[in-house]
Amino acid sequence: MPYLRIQTNRPVDDAEKKNLAQLASALVARELGKPESYVMIAFAPQQPMLFGGNDAPCAYLELKSIGLPAARVQALSQALCQLLDDALKIPPARVYIEFSDAKASLWGWDGATF
Repeated sequence: MPYLRIQTNRPVDDAEKKNLAQLASALVARELGKPESYVMIAFAPQQPMLFGGNDAPCAYLELKSIGLPAARVQALSQALCQLLDDALKIPPARVYIEFSDAKASLWGWDGATF
């Protein structure tokens, strides 16, 4: 049920995408205490982006999850920013993250909802 979408203006080859997706999947599962079998990671194609008026490497992430605990958002932000810094050399100050708590009744899976 957790879904993380990563968008960046930095070129990322297929091996980097796969590695980052695997690392992000494990991180999200661990930080949210949810089974990794329910975690989905999407990596958007490289796109033009500006942050602070310049096109230096930057990223925008969206993390949605059923029952996203507000008390975990700070730790998630820190962990995700560190992951992007380590894996893609995107400084945390050039990352925005949108967190969304989804209602189970509005999250579909396997022909039903949670």
